[in-house]
Parts: sequence; C-alpha cells; structure tokens
Amino acid sequence: MSGRRGPGGAGASRSRSGGRRARPRRSRKQKVLWVTAGCTALLVLAGGAVYYRLNGNIATFDGDAVSKDRPEAAKPDAQGHVPVNILLIGSDSRGGNNSDLGGGQEGGARSDTAILLHVYADHKHAAGVSIPRDSLVTIPPCKLPNGKWTKEQNNVMFNSAFAVGDTEQGNPACAQNAVEKLTNMRVDHTIVVNFEGFAAMTKAVGGVEVCLPNEIREGDLNPNLGRKGKLLYPKGLQRVQGQSALDYVRLRHGIGDGSDIGRTKRQQAFLSALIKEIKAKGMDPTTLLPVADAATRSLTVDQDLGSAAKLLSFAMSLKDIDLHDVKFVTAPWRYEGPRVALVHPDVDQLWAALRADRTLDGQDASAPSAAASEDPSPSPTASPAPEPPAAGTDVKVTVLNGTSATGLGGRAAESLKAAGFTVTAVGNAPNRQRATTVVDYGPGERTSAEAVAKLFPGAGVQPGAKAGVSVVLGHDYAATATAAPSGPLPPAPGPLPTSVRDAARSADDDPCANLSYG
Repeated sequence: MSGRRGPGGAGASRSRSGGRRARPRRSRKQKVLWVTAGCTALLVLAGGAVYYRLNGNIATFDGDAVSKDRPEAAKPDAQGHVPVNILLIGSDSRGGNNSDLGGGQEGGARSDTAILLHVYADHKHAAGVSIPRDSLVTIPPCKLPNGKWTKEQNNVMFNSAFAVGDTEQGNPACAQNAVEKLTNMRVDHTIVVNFEGFAAMTKAVGGVEVCLPNEIREGDLNPNLGRKGKLLYPKGLQRVQGQSALDYVRLRHGIGDGSDIGRTKRQQAFLSALIKEIKAKGMDPTTLLPVADAATRSLTVDQDLGSAAKLLSFAMSLKDIDLHDVKFVTAPWRYEGPRVALVHPDVDQLWAALRADRTLDGQDASAPSAAASEDPSPSPTASPAPEPPAAGTDVKVTVLNGTSATGLGGRAAESLKAAGFTVTAVGNAPNRQRATTVVDYGPGERTSAEAVAKLFPGAGVQPGAKAGVSVVLGHDYAATATAAPSGPLPPAPGPLPTSVRDAARSADDDPCANLSYG
C-alpha cells in the first residue's frame, strides 16, 4: 500500500536528508519509569487532597475546659517509653444526620459508650476498660458554653458528664474530667465519634464480622412496637456495616437481661472485630486513610490530635500490638436500684494496676529488656504472679541500695513494712551503679521473692547465692522515688481480683463468646 511508510520508506529518507527529524522512541524501561512517576504524582496529589479534607473535617474541643486539677502525666519507664491513656466516647448526639441513624428526637448529646484505653509503655499491650454509662460517680467542676464552671456533683450518672451544657456537640472535656477524677489517671487524648461517623467508618472497612447469641426482630430494636415484628438479624456470625453495625453495638433488648452491661460486652466484641479487620488489611496509610476520612466527618478530638498527620501517626504507633494483647474489660460493678455502682476495692485495684502499667494478667509491661540493663538480666516476675503475703506474714527481706542516691533503702523499707513484710536489714550493695532493681532469693523462696517484686514495678527475680530474700535497688527505682512526694512510697498493686481477670476479653477471642449479661 503506497500510503504506508515502513522503516525504509520516504519518512526515513527525509530524516536522513536533513528534513524533519523523527521523534526518538522511548525504551520500555523509560515508559515504565514515566508511568510510575505519573502514578506516584497522582497518589501524592490524592493523598494531599485527603489530608486537606481530613484536616477540614476534624473538630477539636476547648482545651481550657479541661480541669486544672489533674493527675500527673505518666513518667517514662527505664527505657524512656511512656504509656498513653485515650478516652473513647461514642456520642448519641441528635444533631445532623444522627437522628436518622437512631439518635432519637431529643436535643443535646450523651455518651452512649465510654472506654478508657490504656496503651502500655511498651506499645505492645493495650487494655480497654468500659465504664457503664449508668455508673454513679463524682463529676468535678466543668466549663459551660457561657464560660462559667459548674459545681462538683456527687453520686450522679457517668454519662451525664458528657451532657453538661446541653449542646449538640456534647462536652468531651467534662467527660475527660470525670474519668480523671474517677481513675486518678491522666487522660492524654479524648476521641469522640457520633453515630454518623461510626456508620461511615464501618462501611470504609467493608463491614465487620460479629455474632449474635440469638435472632433479633423489630420489637427488640423498638420495644414500644408491641409485637416481635419481622426478623432483622439472624442468630450467629454475620457481617455488619453502617446502620446494622450501629444496631449491633446499641442493641439492649432481646438479649440477656436487656441491660447496658450486656450491650457493653457486645461493644467490646465489636471493637475487637474492628481491630482485627483493620490489622488484617494492614496498619498502613493505605488502610487507615479511608477509615480516617470516613470517621473524621463526625469526629471531635483534643487539640493535641487535631490534624490528620497527628491522628495517623498515633494510629501507626499501635501497629505492633498483637490481637491477643489487646484486652477489654468492664469496670467492676453491681446494680444499685436502676443504676450501677462501681465495686470497691476491685475497681480501685484495676485503676492502680493500669497506673503501674501492669497488664490484666499481672505482667509488668514497663519491665526493661535485657539490652537496656548493665547487669545480667534476671527473669521477669512470673505471670500470673501469686497473691502477695497478707499483712503480718513472716517474710524477711534485706534491702540493699544499688545506687548513689541517699535514703533510698529507707524508703523502700517503709513500703515493704506497709505491705506486711519484715525488713531485717538496710544497707548498700557492693555495686552502686545498678540500672534496674532485682530481687534475689534463696532455695525454696521464689514465691516470696515474686510477692516482694510486686512492690517494685519493673523488678526481676533471680536465684541468689544466700538464703533469704534481698531487694537490690536500681536507678529505675531511684527515678521513681525522687519524683514521688516525701514519705513511704505506696505499695504497687497486687494481683487483680478474678472477677476482673476472668472477664477480660482478648481481641482474638471467639466472636460468639461472652456477648451478654443475664
């Protein structure tokens, strides 16, 4: 065909004779590089657009509304790592599109869900404690929208803190103040998600697999219906998202005793499943950005988390926590009429364990690694550790100061005596440069040594050359003692009661187990 110009045709002749030069062909490698660069540029632009949109979505609450009378921030462990406490609030605000998702018609906002998530110093363990919304607590003074502060309220429902001021946005700072008053733990971050944001987030991950102990009908979601109605959700495993996910975490009737306690258990199961879903997809920006984009449409956070970069950085810092090491538990409770009373001393022991960075099964998450110590590393305290001796039990302990700090042995001795141990001697160790505290024990005395070690967070236990139990104090204890007020240091918490340990749920537990109460 005369119109076709092959390699030896007229086009080639003109090029060789000085006419218009043919465009050089790109190699396959060059094409791949150009395509890759183009796609990368598009991804960067898209990512930048998402970040811009996220920043515009995120709302923050007034930092000046946080109480000035707060617990001290957690101090770094021997490795310089710091635990983090996050208050997670699910708001049932009636504003915006929330009423269409089950928020009802009343004005204002309440905390439908409240979980205090403690991320341990090692960032490889986490514990979420559900605080029942009907719990009777003390709510400290809180700031109102007009700038005035309320008076302290005693023996009132916990979820009323979020409602102080009666606004559609709720009062996250007041809820945070109440949690800090209740736990004596500083809340580092507060995150509020309302119905709309929750529904969008569950859609962004493609739904979550949950389980129901029995089928749910229309009458279970709406007890005023007066009849069972049609089947909405079958018994057993199923995937939910959007409205169905909201129904699952808010359902009260038709399961167990219809209480908020049962609903709390399903919320813990749902969060476990959500974490499992996200981790399965990968804890990276590709997975987290769409979830954040969905959630931040209805998200309110403290000012320290008020940007997309900060939120994603915080989320990425949790990527090394194994599912089995994410635990959920409900604060120890009992019914008090139509309300819920928190059980003492069980709940006090729970808060004390978290303050000491102890896991729910008794381990010390701030225990230093072998590489961090100058001394041969003893074995960590066994888990679960045995019950400490009762006051007056004749366990004799020698205290040796392994640092150059003065008065350290005396302070440790006072703590031991307060816990019921007998201190036989206080002195200095030959090595005054110990990095960590260790408890030595003689033949047959390991159990006593482990009980003693509970008073010294991070301490290990190891066989000693002599009979008896000896505490050799290290710089980790010196740092704690120096920062503490004068006087004997309070004993570290003992093991949690079985009512707490046995009820804890791991994120990898059977999704059909422990879903209700009564």
